[in-house]
Amino acid sequence: MFIGEVSRRTNLTVKAIKFYEEKGLIAVPERQGRYRVYTAEDVEILTLISEAKVLGVTLAELKDVIRYHNGEVDWARISVFLKKVKRKIEAELESLSNKAEKVDQCIASIDSCHKSLDPPLKGRR
Repeated sequence: MFIGEVSRRTNLTVKAIKFYEEKGLIAVPERQGRYRVYTAEDVEILTLISEAKVLGVTLAELKDVIRYHNGEVDWARISVFLKKVKRKIEAELESLSNKAEKVDQCIASIDSCHKSLDPPLKGRR
């Protein structure tokens, strides 16, 4: 498929697709005349890149992870990497949950010590 179709399928701009190609994140596509011809696997990798960026993964990290062997993407390597990303996100969630609990404890402490601290009524000064 040509770059316009890849752009539509991945929601990436043509400029972004060419940039990822230039940076070595996707394999250089075959050409049909002067047109780049992309494969379904290229679409999968580009979709992965787009989704990984949303998760906070950098292009440098992706460049280290995305590898081709005999023209095929090493999906096992990518899977291992994504499992690490998931563990990192889970650790961040746990940390945020602990912080939220501490805030709740502070609020409870304030409320129990200062029961007379009712919020002011609207319109009253």
